[in-house]
Amino acid sequence: MTTSEAAARVGTPATHRRSMLFNLPNLLTLARIAAIPLVVASFWLDRGWAQWTAAVLFFIASVTDYFDGWLARRWQQVSRLGRFLDPIADKLLVASVLLLLCAFETLRGVHVIPALIILCREILVSGLREFLAELRVSLPVSNAAKWKTAIQMAALCVLLVGNAGPDWVMLLGLALLWFAAALTLWTGYDYLRTGLKHMLDDPAAVPPPRPASPPRSEDDKRPADGRAS
Repeated sequence: MTTSEAAARVGTPATHRRSMLFNLPNLLTLARIAAIPLVVASFWLDRGWAQWTAAVLFFIASVTDYFDGWLARRWQQVSRLGRFLDPIADKLLVASVLLLLCAFETLRGVHVIPALIILCREILVSGLREFLAELRVSLPVSNAAKWKTAIQMAALCVLLVGNAGPDWVMLLGLALLWFAAALTLWTGYDYLRTGLKHMLDDPAAVPPPRPASPPRSEDDKRPADGRAS
């Protein structure tokens, strides 16, 4: 293969960038963001099927959270854009649904607490990742965090159905949400402990030792008026 043929196969840099932007894993992540206004709009539809529609849309969007990463690794299409968008899409989707469930009083009273725990944890972890990124330290996702995400998504999906389903649906959704909040506290503490190790080991927090004073000569030991002591 000649150099020109190889260049034609690879394409121009602009073509390569477009192919990375519009590959299937990134499109799935973007679809998860695009589903947010559809889920939000369903809250204002005064129909029983609207709650089921919101739940189905949320479920499909949640499933893409698994497949976009799996396909990107399998097809070797992991990109900076994908690593940037994937956690943001999850947080936008979860935060939007939690806020709307509270606003429409699906979550009220003491059941607002797990929603607060989940939102505060997401802010904490985002701040930790930003801080550790400056130190070039990665914060890998633990297995417990993956379980937390799965249970959290299941809880929100069930709560979106709400009173449009049988009576036990709300009880199941609330139980799953509290369980997800407990895992959220556990994984959040684990991430915070990792971040604190790097914060407390900060060399900039320890003042450098003062340099030793050079030895004084005999002339320096004389008084300022030049007379011998």
